Amino acid sequence: MPVIGRRKSFSLGIILNIVLKQMKIEGLLFDPRSNMYILLLKEVNGTDTLPIWIGKPEADSIALALGNISTPRPLTHDLIKNVITDLKMKVLKVVVTDIVDNTYYANILIDKGGVEVPVDSRPSDAIAVAVRMNSPIFVEERVIEHRNSDELEEWLKNLKPEDFGNIM
Repeated sequence: MPVIGRRKSFSLGIILNIVLKQMKIEGLLFDPRSNMYILLLKEVNGTDTLPIWIGKPEADSIALALGNISTPRPLTHDLIKNVITDLKMKVLKVVVTDIVDNTYYANILIDKGGVEVPVDSRPSDAIAVAVRMNSPIFVEERVIEHRNSDELEEWLKNLKPEDFGNIM
Protein backbone atom coordinates (compact mmCIF):
# COMPACT_ATOMS: atom_id res chain seq x y z
CA MET A 1 0.00 0.00 0.00
CA PRO A 2 1.49 3.35 -0.99
CA VAL A 3 2.40 5.86 1.71
CA ILE A 4 1.78 9.57 1.37
CA GLY A 5 4.86 11.55 2.20
CA ARG A 6 5.93 15.15 2.04
CA ARG A 7 9.03 16.80 0.74
CA LYS A 8 10.13 20.31 -0.03
CA SER A 9 10.62 21.28 -3.64
CA PHE A 10 13.72 23.47 -3.49
CA SER A 11 13.20 24.73 -7.03
CA LEU A 12 9.59 25.76 -6.29
CA GLY A 13 10.05 26.54 -2.59
CA ILE A 14 6.88 24.66 -1.59
CA ILE A 15 5.96 21.48 0.25
CA LEU A 16 4.76 18.69 -2.07
CA ASN A 17 2.64 15.67 -1.24
CA ILE A 18 4.21 12.59 -2.75
CA VAL A 19 3.31 8.92 -3.00
CA LEU A 20 5.95 6.52 -1.70
CA LYS A 21 6.05 2.81 -2.43
CA GLN A 22 7.86 0.57 0.02
CA MET A 23 10.36 -1.67 -1.70
CA LYS A 24 12.54 -4.64 -0.80
CA ILE A 25 15.72 -5.93 -2.37
CA GLU A 26 14.71 -8.66 -4.79
CA GLY A 27 18.21 -9.40 -5.99
CA LEU A 28 21.62 -8.32 -7.21
CA LEU A 29 22.88 -9.42 -10.58
CA PHE A 30 25.75 -8.68 -12.90
CA ASP A 31 25.00 -7.03 -16.25
CA PRO A 32 27.78 -8.07 -18.65
CA ARG A 33 26.60 -5.54 -21.24
CA SER A 34 27.39 -2.56 -18.99
CA ASN A 35 29.94 -4.33 -16.75
CA MET A 36 27.90 -3.09 -13.78
CA TYR A 37 25.65 -4.65 -11.18
CA ILE A 38 21.89 -4.27 -11.03
CA LEU A 39 20.17 -3.78 -7.71
CA LEU A 40 16.61 -4.96 -8.27
CA LEU A 41 13.98 -3.47 -5.96
CA LYS A 42 10.46 -4.90 -5.82
CA GLU A 43 7.40 -3.33 -4.26
CA VAL A 44 6.58 -4.94 -0.90
CA ASN A 45 2.80 -5.05 -1.40
CA GLY A 46 2.61 -4.84 -5.17
CA THR A 47 4.22 -5.76 -8.44
CA ASP A 48 6.30 -2.71 -9.33
CA THR A 49 10.04 -3.19 -9.75
CA LEU A 50 12.92 -0.79 -10.10
CA PRO A 51 16.36 -1.86 -11.34
CA ILE A 52 19.23 0.45 -10.41
CA TRP A 53 22.64 -0.02 -12.00
CA ILE A 54 25.37 0.27 -9.36
CA GLY A 55 29.10 -0.20 -9.07
CA LYS A 56 30.91 -3.28 -7.80
CA PRO A 57 31.96 -1.77 -4.42
CA GLU A 58 28.36 -0.85 -3.59
CA ALA A 59 27.08 -4.24 -4.79
CA ASP A 60 29.69 -5.99 -2.63
CA SER A 61 28.74 -3.85 0.37
CA ILE A 62 25.03 -4.58 -0.02
CA ALA A 63 25.70 -8.31 -0.50
CA LEU A 64 27.85 -8.41 2.65
CA ALA A 65 25.12 -6.70 4.68
CA LEU A 66 22.39 -8.97 3.29
CA GLY A 67 24.49 -12.01 4.15
CA ASN A 68 25.24 -10.69 7.67
CA ILE A 69 28.94 -11.00 6.89
CA SER A 70 31.18 -8.85 9.06
CA THR A 71 34.61 -7.62 8.05
CA PRO A 72 37.65 -7.30 10.36
CA ARG A 73 37.40 -3.50 10.20
CA PRO A 74 34.36 -1.34 9.34
CA LEU A 75 33.73 -0.55 5.70
CA THR A 76 32.40 2.89 4.71
CA HIS A 77 28.73 1.95 5.10
CA ASP A 78 29.49 0.31 8.45
CA LEU A 79 31.22 3.52 9.51
CA ILE A 80 28.16 5.57 8.56
CA LYS A 81 25.97 3.21 10.60
CA ASN A 82 28.35 3.48 13.56
CA VAL A 83 28.38 7.29 13.43
CA ILE A 84 24.58 7.49 13.27
CA THR A 85 24.18 4.96 16.10
CA ASP A 86 26.89 6.46 18.32
CA LEU A 87 25.35 9.94 17.95
CA LYS A 88 22.03 8.46 19.15
CA MET A 89 20.31 9.10 15.84
CA LYS A 90 18.22 6.73 13.75
CA VAL A 91 17.68 6.15 10.04
CA LEU A 92 13.91 6.46 9.61
CA LYS A 93 13.90 5.43 5.96
CA VAL A 94 15.64 5.71 2.64
CA VAL A 95 13.78 7.27 -0.29
CA VAL A 96 14.74 7.16 -3.98
CA THR A 97 13.49 10.62 -4.91
CA ASP A 98 14.31 11.36 -8.52
CA ILE A 99 15.79 10.28 -11.81
CA VAL A 100 17.53 12.82 -14.04
CA ASP A 101 19.40 11.82 -17.21
CA ASN A 102 19.31 8.14 -16.14
CA THR A 103 20.84 8.99 -12.76
CA TYR A 104 18.84 8.16 -9.62
CA TYR A 105 18.85 10.36 -6.51
CA ALA A 106 18.01 9.39 -2.95
CA ASN A 107 17.76 10.71 0.60
CA ILE A 108 18.61 9.03 3.86
CA LEU A 109 16.07 10.42 6.35
CA ILE A 110 17.63 10.59 9.80
CA ASP A 111 15.84 11.28 13.09
CA LYS A 112 17.99 13.80 14.95
CA GLY A 113 16.28 14.37 18.27
CA GLY A 114 12.78 14.37 16.80
CA VAL A 115 13.72 16.37 13.70
CA GLU A 116 13.74 14.56 10.35
CA VAL A 117 16.92 15.47 8.48
CA PRO A 118 17.28 14.47 4.80
CA VAL A 119 20.81 13.56 3.69
CA ASP A 120 21.47 13.51 -0.06
CA SER A 121 22.87 10.19 -1.23
CA ARG A 122 23.32 7.87 -4.15
CA PRO A 123 20.63 5.18 -3.94
CA SER A 124 23.23 2.40 -3.70
CA ASP A 125 24.89 4.02 -0.68
CA ALA A 126 21.56 4.85 0.96
CA ILE A 127 20.37 1.26 0.51
CA ALA A 128 23.67 -0.15 1.82
CA VAL A 129 23.12 1.92 4.98
CA ALA A 130 19.41 0.99 5.19
CA VAL A 131 20.22 -2.74 5.06
CA ARG A 132 22.67 -2.32 7.94
CA MET A 133 20.20 -0.27 10.00
CA ASN A 134 17.12 -2.41 9.21
CA SER A 135 15.44 0.70 7.81
CA PRO A 136 12.69 0.63 5.18
CA ILE A 137 13.37 1.52 1.55
CA PHE A 138 10.88 3.63 -0.40
CA VAL A 139 10.71 4.94 -3.96
CA GLU A 140 8.64 7.90 -5.05
CA GLU A 141 5.88 6.62 -7.32
CA ARG A 142 6.75 9.08 -10.08
CA VAL A 143 10.29 7.63 -10.25
CA ILE A 144 8.86 4.17 -10.93
CA GLU A 145 6.48 5.62 -13.52
CA HIS A 146 9.33 7.48 -15.25
CA ARG A 147 11.37 4.46 -16.27
CA ASN A 148 10.97 3.06 -19.75
CA SER A 149 8.44 0.37 -18.94
CA ASP A 150 8.07 -1.54 -22.22
CA GLU A 151 11.60 -2.80 -22.86
CA LEU A 152 12.48 -2.98 -19.18
CA GLU A 153 9.38 -4.94 -18.16
CA GLU A 154 9.98 -7.48 -20.92
CA TRP A 155 13.60 -7.87 -19.81
CA LEU A 156 12.57 -8.29 -16.15
CA LYS A 157 9.89 -10.89 -17.02
CA ASN A 158 12.52 -13.04 -18.73
CA LEU A 159 14.93 -13.06 -15.76
CA LYS A 160 15.63 -16.47 -14.27
CA PRO A 161 17.06 -17.19 -10.78
CA GLU A 162 20.35 -18.27 -12.33
CA ASP A 163 20.71 -14.77 -13.86
CA PHE A 164 21.37 -13.51 -10.33
CA GLY A 165 24.63 -15.45 -10.06
CA ASN A 166 26.26 -16.02 -6.68
CA ILE A 167 25.94 -12.51 -5.31
CA MET A 168 22.76 -13.22 -3.38
